[in-house]
Amino acid sequence: MSLESTLFRRIMSQFPTGVTVVTTRVGDYLHGSTVNSFTSVSLEPMLVLVCLDKKGDTHELLLKSGIFAVNILAQEQEGMSRLFATKGEGHSHNLDQVAYRLGVTGAPILEGCLAYLDCVVAHRFPGGDHTIFIGEVVDGALIREAPPLVFFRGKYVRLLESP
Repeated sequence: MSLESTLFRRIMSQFPTGVTVVTTRVGDYLHGSTVNSFTSVSLEPMLVLVCLDKKGDTHELLLKSGIFAVNILAQEQEGMSRLFATKGEGHSHNLDQVAYRLGVTGAPILEGCLAYLDCVVAHRFPGGDHTIFIGEVVDGALIREAPPLVFFRGKYVRLLESP
């Protein structure tokens, strides 16, 4: 039995995910991309993974730089998520419109995020039309407490908080 890609996408949309912006730096060029394919891999050593589309600008830049930061977005940062998710003409994904500081690796850390992990690429593996990048965490911090930005069934949703 063969599964069609549209059905596969619908099935995967049933799994709610947090939203991150993965940032990197090549020389003076700073770049970000919205990524929800992110997870922890190991505590010893501290490793995380992100999956990037091979056709995207971020993929090539990450191959060149060997560094990235995972910026975990807050619920009110939907606009930032959309900014770095939009593809096509006129969407460069540079950081001209957002506040940031540089992390230990030189990757940008976005102002207002809930937390971040600053990483050096430790491994990369082919994953179909994506590359799986494993990053060794060299720095990170909890910045603030707020509800996270969550994506479910193709849209942003709010978590119901318990008392």
